[in-house]
Amino acid sequence: MPKKIVVFGGNGFIGSYLIEELLDHGYHVISADLTPSKYVDDRYYTRCDILDKAQVTALVEGASIVYNFAGFANLDDAIANPTKALELNVMGNLNILEACKTHHVKRFVYASSAYAMSDKGSFYGISKLTSEKLTEEYYKKFGLEFTIVRYGSVYGERDYHNNYIYNLLKQSVATQEIHHSGDGEEIREYIHAADVAKLAREIIESDDFINEHIILTGVERMQRRELFEMINEILGGSLTINLNDDGYHNHYKTTPYSFHPTRSKKLVANPYIDMGQGLLDCLKDIEENQPND
Repeated sequence: MPKKIVVFGGNGFIGSYLIEELLDHGYHVISADLTPSKYVDDRYYTRCDILDKAQVTALVEGASIVYNFAGFANLDDAIANPTKALELNVMGNLNILEACKTHHVKRFVYASSAYAMSDKGSFYGISKLTSEKLTEEYYKKFGLEFTIVRYGSVYGERDYHNNYIYNLLKQSVATQEIHHSGDGEEIREYIHAADVAKLAREIIESDDFINEHIILTGVERMQRRELFEMINEILGGSLTINLNDDGYHNHYKTTPYSFHPTRSKKLVANPYIDMGQGLLDCLKDIEENQPND
């Protein structure tokens, strides 16, 4: 009998890739989410509100592994609605931890963010860091083993609100323009969501990551302006790139790291999906999903 795995937020951007990865490797998977997704077969989907303790507890029963990808996953959304962000990201995670403790889950994997280590993270970073501390405390007090995964700049060829590069490409194709609120000097290490999903699966298949903090970012370190120039070249050099430098103060420029006492290990995909190929795959999906005239 394959292991039962529950992925809260499994119909979201990264979660949908993880569901596919786990199914491909023979796991019995439940995607627990508020809304259906065209990227996750309804056979594996169960509607669940992580603020509903009874729903969460019932779903976790019999699971050996639980992932939490649910809640707010966007810094700007959290700044716009801090109360909801903290409710979902902290209290929702607490409900999942409690269910894992109740049902003696073997390991809990928490999807955190690089902003948990940053003083640039505002309410989003605070909510992620708080949930990291709660996760650590459930191990200390109740023996619930965990892996905390801090994600950097993830992209992929699926149409989600928090898939920055896909939305940037869609805007570029539609308007022939790129508008960016920063100066373009910001550095990011992009990683494809399929690589993230592969590493997220490998984490549960090894004891090396028990009670560890893992950073998952890409190996392709580039400035935002370099990304824009790459997109422009792929699209034939026809784009107008506007760097406004007027509203990017909530985001880190070079590194998310501020002083933080918990040491993390960096995990890198090898092999990994090349950035240029990843952009082409995104553009292909955008083209295929354009409405017909």
